[in-house]
Amino acid sequence: MGNSNAAGLVLQASNVSKRVNLGDQTIHILTDVSLSIEAQQSVAIVGSSGSGKTTLLGLLAGLDSPSSGAIDLLGSSLESLDEDERAALRNGKVGFVFQSFHLLPNLTALENVQLALEVVHRSENITERALSALDKVGLSERGNHLPSQLSGGEQQRVALARAIVIGPSLLFADEPTGNLDHGTRDQVCDLLFSLCNEIGCTLVLVTHDSDLASRCDRIFRLDGGRLVS
Repeated sequence: MGNSNAAGLVLQASNVSKRVNLGDQTIHILTDVSLSIEAQQSVAIVGSSGSGKTTLLGLLAGLDSPSSGAIDLLGSSLESLDEDERAALRNGKVGFVFQSFHLLPNLTALENVQLALEVVHRSENITERALSALDKVGLSERGNHLPSQLSGGEQQRVALARAIVIGPSLLFADEPTGNLDHGTRDQVCDLLFSLCNEIGCTLVLVTHDSDLASRCDRIFRLDGGRLVS
């Protein structure tokens, strides 16, 4: 699996399972999930609540480790890497957008986006690049506002700017429209796909939003921790 990136694959899971022991009981969260995702594809992982969607996303991103099976991320086998090495692999190459925004409340919109560049040690033209990212999500006039001064839709657009400012190869989005009203949701969806297309990154999203999922190139459906389609 080590050379999967050369074949155009950015992500591959082989017979991945996740189990959790609670006392004398074993909870099977995911069972024998196998999938492959190619560069610049948009992929939705769907399923009912409790089907294992977010757990699978965390495993694919190397934020957690499977109980069994193998995952290859950007050409590297995650099982051969420790936590620090997995973080180094993601650094500057992988972006995240979450349902609850995860903006730092004491930083302005601009500072939240600048921080993403500082974390990946890109120190040149930080303000200019952060302003450009905010402009792409239509928030160039809101850069000096704190998250508490922004609407939910605006906060998610800042989070999207923060994710794409590093020019990631791969963007993970966990219920990116889950906290948004219908009109705002459509706006964020449009931005998500257009920005990924613009920078040529692969999009992997978890969603219960069938409209959002239908816009993706491929849909993986989980049921009871198993891949059913």
